[in-house]
Amino acid sequence: MEQLRISTNAEDLDVPLIHRFLSEESAWAREIPIETVRTSIRNSLNFGGFVGDSQVAYARVVSDLATFAYLVDVFVLEEHRGKGYSKALVEAVVAHPPLQGLRRFMLATSDAHGLYAKFGFTPPARPQTLMEKYVPDAYLSAKKKAL
Repeated sequence: MEQLRISTNAEDLDVPLIHRFLSEESAWAREIPIETVRTSIRNSLNFGGFVGDSQVAYARVVSDLATFAYLVDVFVLEEHRGKGYSKALVEAVVAHPPLQGLRRFMLATSDAHGLYAKFGFTPPARPQTLMEKYVPDAYLSAKKKAL
């Protein structure tokens, strides 16, 4: 197994690859417009995972870098799964110096609870205090408006 190299430099990212994965393969961002991906990258702390010169993994964090962070868009390309890359990626995220000392670090997952539990993530201690405004078809609506 080749070692995963992690970069937080947004200029290193393969934006078309990230967009393709999110818009075509992810369960959470189907049909996301590329401009939305670019804006999210610009306004986030990004973690690109590379084998050689090729990007094979990605995660981003939305944070004020003082009190709160939200981990999103975590993926490893299918052909690179099972090699420990997701663990290495999340390990790099939670160890990143600007993300230390936060009061709350959140994420949402439908199928990777075991991975995140290894890094201290748990179900909310007080779920009754959390609320969300969720628009599951936001990208589809934006696409229809553009047509």
